[in-house]
Amino acid sequence: MRFLIIPLINLLVLLRVLLGLPFRLLGARSRPAYVRFRLAGEPPYRERSRRSRLPPSLGGQGRPEPATVTSLESFREALALLAKDPKVKGILLILEDLEVPPAKQEALVKLLGDFRAAGKRVVAWAVGVDNVGYQVMCAADEVLLSPAGRLDLMGFAAEATALGEGLGRLGIKAHFFRRGAYKTAPELYTHAHVSDIQRQTLESFLDERYVDLVDSVARGRRRTPEEVRAWIDAGPYSPKRAAAAGLIDGMCDEADLPARLGGEPEGKKDDEDEDDEGLEPMPMYRARLPWPPVRWRPLRPKPRLGVVPVSGMIVPGKGTPGRAAGSDTVVKALRAAGRNRRVKAVVLYVASPGGSAVASELILEAVQRVAKKKPVIAFMDQVAASGGYMAALGARELWATPHAVVGSIGVFAGKFDTSELMEKLGVHRTLITRGETAGMYSSARGFTEHERALMEVEMEETYQAFLEHVAKARGRTKEEIHALGEGRVYSGTRALGLGLVDKLGGFEEACRRAMELAKVPAGRFELQLYGGGERGFSLLKLLLGNVRAGVYAFCPTAWSLLGFKGGERFE
Repeated sequence: MRFLIIPLINLLVLLRVLLGLPFRLLGARSRPAYVRFRLAGEPPYRERSRRSRLPPSLGGQGRPEPATVTSLESFREALALLAKDPKVKGILLILEDLEVPPAKQEALVKLLGDFRAAGKRVVAWAVGVDNVGYQVMCAADEVLLSPAGRLDLMGFAAEATALGEGLGRLGIKAHFFRRGAYKTAPELYTHAHVSDIQRQTLESFLDERYVDLVDSVARGRRRTPEEVRAWIDAGPYSPKRAAAAGLIDGMCDEADLPARLGGEPEGKKDDEDEDDEGLEPMPMYRARLPWPPVRWRPLRPKPRLGVVPVSGMIVPGKGTPGRAAGSDTVVKALRAAGRNRRVKAVVLYVASPGGSAVASELILEAVQRVAKKKPVIAFMDQVAASGGYMAALGARELWATPHAVVGSIGVFAGKFDTSELMEKLGVHRTLITRGETAGMYSSARGFTEHERALMEVEMEETYQAFLEHVAKARGRTKEEIHALGEGRVYSGTRALGLGLVDKLGGFEEACRRAMELAKVPAGRFELQLYGGGERGFSLLKLLLGNVRAGVYAFCPTAWSLLGFKGGERFE
């Protein structure tokens, strides 16, 4: 049936192209010299699939305005098309509240660099930008700001919190055990002040991000690193100060951009072009091409790549999609991807600081089962720490972005004793037990010495199991992994050097590698998402909401560094 329907659909597409040819020929001569793009928020890697609803970072947004960059995939295709047109001089890139992680920022910079290498010009304009937006703008030939704007070039900051003293004043005592001095998760509740280890860990990541900021700005603005560091220390800037210091090339209102680029002022445009703000977006440009690129329907279905997200805290059960990755949901998604014959390979998209050790191990086992059937690549975009890293170990190859938070091989466990708080509130509880350890997980009291000894044994067993998983997956000894473990966290770049990951790269590169391992010919392929969920989750809820105090493999550094909000972003 497909071999009958697809040719008919392609014939209709051809007829549509032919019928519109006279109108496109009339407008072909008036193709714009510059095409306008709007880069806002966090564009997904790929366009939304018609067959399966992808999450926000891969697609799944409402209908945007014509100039909006809807995905890195569509932006790359648009720039490639414009680069081949001799009539096109370049693009105008308008930035608006851009919020992309380092990996996507680097991808955008590369796309703009390739476009400029083709002999085209990039003009970037914004009302206000921060470090990330400015790094993208520095990849342009000309950087412009609105006179009413602002440039927040100020470096990076991370905040670490210690609640121990505050909880004590409320009458809550945190009783936690950890395996590894660098496993700082419990310190949030047990320490009165941020520890030196936590501070040093945060500083090491900030150092890398800061160096990257200085280098990218220095390259883009053709200044020395010393000059850029002086710029950062003197920020933030008004547009006037930024222009005087050389951070931008000038100030310009949005309405004056067409005239600045050699086009007609916005006021002289026809009424039908009022929505184009004086410069045409990509859809209008395509409409003026005599022979626009057409995506013909293939006779044979495109090969599919299954994407299974592990986003947010890892918890037992179904979880809350986008916020907490439930082991049941992820395992079910992996099984479905493994069974589907059209899915040739799987990418495990890990964006998690960890969570339940048991749930993480269940996901690991499911990944290993799928990897026996078809290639599995684990892609670590922003964070794959502790239990998140454990879950990824079953993949054939581990990919990470340079600034991803990786590692944190360690565990912790504990509970909160709220007896003093209850006493202050006049709430009286009586714990009645049969069995020496029956009340071990009750919040009505702390741990006894016997219970502490049992917890320490469980912690050590879990940690040794973690080491075994990593050692087996990475082809190392437990002693070697232990030297890298005890809760230590690394950037993707450092993790590569230490052998904890196999490759550094972006999402598209990881996807292509997965299909390459599946021996699928290079070309276009479809993404099919497996798994999903609801929202609303917190670490405190995890620790207080369980009947028993579980063992956790969790890394809080990811939250401090990335502003992590439970993994609601699928990227």
